[in-house]
Amino acid sequence: MEKQVLESSEERTFQFQDSLPSLPVPPLDESLSKYLDAVKPFLNQEDYQRTEDIVKKFENKLLERAKMRRNWLEDWWLNVAYLDLRISTQIHCNMGGPGPYIEHCWPPKEGTQIERACVNIWHTLKYWDLLRAEKVAIERSGNAILDMNQFRMLFCTCKIPGVTRDSIGSYFKTETEGECPSHLIVLCRGRVFAFDAIHEGNMVTPPEILRQLTYIQKRCHSEPDGPGLAALTSNERTKWAELREYLIDLDPKNLTLLEKIQRSLFVVCLDDSSPHATPEDYTELTRLGLTGDPTVRWGDKSYNVIFFSNGICSAFCDHSPFDAMALITMLSYAEKKIIENEGKWKGSDKVRDIPWPEELVFTVDQKITNEIGRTKELYYEKVSDLQLVNYAFTSFGKALIRAKKLHPDTFVQLALQLAYYKCHGRPGCCYETAMTRRFYHGRTETIRSCTVEAVEWCKSMLDPSDGPYHRAQLMHKAFAKHNKMRKECENGKGFDRHLLGLLLIAQEQGLPVPELYVDNAFTASGGGGNFVLSTSLTGYTRFSGSALPMVHHGYGFFYAIRDDRIVTTCSCWKSCPETDAEVLCRTVFQCFQDMLQLTVAAQL
Repeated sequence: MEKQVLESSEERTFQFQDSLPSLPVPPLDESLSKYLDAVKPFLNQEDYQRTEDIVKKFENKLLERAKMRRNWLEDWWLNVAYLDLRISTQIHCNMGGPGPYIEHCWPPKEGTQIERACVNIWHTLKYWDLLRAEKVAIERSGNAILDMNQFRMLFCTCKIPGVTRDSIGSYFKTETEGECPSHLIVLCRGRVFAFDAIHEGNMVTPPEILRQLTYIQKRCHSEPDGPGLAALTSNERTKWAELREYLIDLDPKNLTLLEKIQRSLFVVCLDDSSPHATPEDYTELTRLGLTGDPTVRWGDKSYNVIFFSNGICSAFCDHSPFDAMALITMLSYAEKKIIENEGKWKGSDKVRDIPWPEELVFTVDQKITNEIGRTKELYYEKVSDLQLVNYAFTSFGKALIRAKKLHPDTFVQLALQLAYYKCHGRPGCCYETAMTRRFYHGRTETIRSCTVEAVEWCKSMLDPSDGPYHRAQLMHKAFAKHNKMRKECENGKGFDRHLLGLLLIAQEQGLPVPELYVDNAFTASGGGGNFVLSTSLTGYTRFSGSALPMVHHGYGFFYAIRDDRIVTTCSCWKSCPETDAEVLCRTVFQCFQDMLQLTVAAQL
């Protein structure tokens, strides 16, 4: 009996899923007063009593829904934020980021693409193995256990286009749950290949993966390019859904091949370009990772790992099944192992006689070929409008900010508020993601960073008659407000998702939309996905990632905070005359310095 106890004391990745608290519905009056506080910077205060009375009607229905489900938001959020979108989600919603290996094991070097790929793939497969055995450590925030459900979506997961709404196919299973698909997909020069990562019950080794990738690369480089079917995933969703149906009608074998891609562990992309990258400037690598050759990315797949011909790599993911932190946890695990082994494979060079990769040859006709051509044209036209920079600010980082007793994430958010104010002369409504994973299947809540306190501080910073002591006082107030909001959001006491729930209840009941949602203040303050600044902290590791702006006149601003630096990715659309990602990013860096100066000047 004693042995039993010892063995079971080791936690299993998913063991606490059933005991996580349900996502709460905060009190209506609290959410409304927080909302009123949040719209103040964008509005002359009106009387909201009417709105409150109207919204009260829906509140009971929302509470009823919450009684029936452990997470009242989950299906709604998935549909509204992701699956109902009809735009090209590959361009507008996918997330991605550069591998930081150029900073240690793997500086850019031609001719290293597939030997590095096979080491990286192998460590990723080991993580899949750990996850299947439920040996991935449970994440915690302080003492609170965090929901681990998103980790299931890293592998064997794919979005499937629908004519009016997409769906997610997830085929991952733990060892106790049963069989899990174990094949990889490789995209190269418009062609699609597959091979199994398990041979006779054992995982393939890096030398065996090298043999498979070498075979694929040799064939692709000596034979004509394939049709580039993967480009179709970059279409608007309804268009892609219709083309997918057309492909299946053309030849039922095409469905089998599409399902093989959907079920695969992940997609390996062999990209012929050689983007420039340095530890201080990842711009080109990040841009190509997010918006490179569409024939070598499967936009709907939850994880694409892209290897460029100079041996540097990038991740590219559909955002609907998970948020960035699950991905970053996996990537950091692989990076740690790669560093421990100095970027090399130190095991056996023995290569078993495993089956060669099979090519997935789709039946295509002239219509499909034309559509692929048209899709690529549209794609390149759209992504050529993107302005993106990914720079490291290297004067200081988390260590110094913490030494000043300031929260590093809030430090960056306030610098961004000040920079936006400097560049645009007005407050910038801002969406920062907070994580709600202490609740069952929790994902995110919105922290609205543009507070009255932040705006007061920005005005003081731009007022030459104001002195450092007053500015510092206002800055501390803005910090305190932001920290309080973050805490509330993480504890299920934010208001954006609550307001969304009330709106959706009204729509489901076929009732008129409450005035609050058609009010100018709602949109001006960012409601309904109208945030001018779409931002997120990607954590405190070497991994940074980004997505594109939410609105045409907005910015995407994403950042990783390390001990000695802050790595930021800023993007906007060139066709918008007001926005300039380069200028905003440089201004943020200047604001970092100004804020530090302020703490010194005011003797904090």
